[in-house]
Amino acid sequence: MDQMIVRPGGALQGEIPISGAKNSVLKLMAATVLTPGRFVIRNVPRISDVDWMADSLVALGLVVDWADEHTMTVDATGDITPEAPYHLVEQMRASTALLGALLARCGEARIAMPGGDDFGDRPIDMHLRGLEELGAEIELSHGTIVAKAPRLTGARVVLEYPSVGATENLLLAATRAEGVTVIENAAREPEIADLAAFVNRMGARVVGAGSSTVTITGVDELHSVEHEVIPDRVEAATYLAILGAARGELLLRGARHGDLHLLARKLGDMGMRISPDAAGVWAMATGRPVAVDVATLPYPGIATDYLPMLIALLSVADGTSFATENLFQGRFRYVGELTRMGANIRVEGHHMAVRGVERLSGAPVRAFDIRAGAALVVAAFAAEGETTIHDAHHLDRGYEAMVGRLVAVGADVVGR
Repeated sequence: MDQMIVRPGGALQGEIPISGAKNSVLKLMAATVLTPGRFVIRNVPRISDVDWMADSLVALGLVVDWADEHTMTVDATGDITPEAPYHLVEQMRASTALLGALLARCGEARIAMPGGDDFGDRPIDMHLRGLEELGAEIELSHGTIVAKAPRLTGARVVLEYPSVGATENLLLAATRAEGVTVIENAAREPEIADLAAFVNRMGARVVGAGSSTVTITGVDELHSVEHEVIPDRVEAATYLAILGAARGELLLRGARHGDLHLLARKLGDMGMRISPDAAGVWAMATGRPVAVDVATLPYPGIATDYLPMLIALLSVADGTSFATENLFQGRFRYVGELTRMGANIRVEGHHMAVRGVERLSGAPVRAFDIRAGAALVVAAFAAEGETTIHDAHHLDRGYEAMVGRLVAVGADVVGR
């Protein structure tokens, strides 16, 4: 998509299927590098980030194919070239997970410094320091990470911050290290538990994933497996925010309420009704949202990926809300686009004051990254008149068939 066009319409009604988690499947794909074999991964979202990671695996020497619409096969039996090229790595930050996997299998890796969404500085120092504590020798040369480790050795690694990427990278590297690795202050996200389940099926010995202390006992051999990706909690959060703006009633098929617990509570405080359902998560929104305060925190707190959509929804809330972005300074570029639509938002440092207005106004706006694009979609459903979101290709990185899924529940949306 180059553009998404949203026109105001009636309340949304029906169900939306929730895809496999983008932030999980990319790391599962990286984990296939760990050992020779043929992997089968189910519930894979058809998004551009998955395509880029697939291209990265192919560049390493793996064979990636599709058994059906959402089932990927990865053949890792051939020789591996432990180098991920810049033109692929620059597209997404998840490519850093290849570093730990390549070190574990090949004892060396060359990976260009990662790219991804542009919303502030996200250094990978913790990744590199942690790998060095496992015995890797690392140098940065002309924008490339060059790592060597003929034999990784287990160690106790204390992360300065519960970084998802660093936790995942160290977990992958430690699966084949000699001895025991303990990651303290580890990230606790559901996607990390999914990665641990994947490698444990392969024969790894990972205990504590989903808690702040993860223990990995290295093994000499792993084997290929079949696995189903967990549902995408950020995609579910996006559709919940869209419902809050458009109003109506939706079933998010396949979503897990437990992964969305604090977000569901916050949206409940705003006036929505959300509850677990045997088929997923049920939600209803019937009136104007109520202002609330919100701050991002590591899981199980409110995810930084949720905040742009929440800010868009709070832009039309009754009252004034205060929001704090504790994780990524600079992730406010979308605010200027929301103000073009009539939002009243004041930014000071990493804090925002959002004075709700009754309705926004449709306008041409631009998506700067995936979640900024999602925020503009939320805002468009709370606006009078037509909204055209330019650079909508960012949405294709994280959302499968968003236009079609919204149209199916009564939205007036066009992608082109």
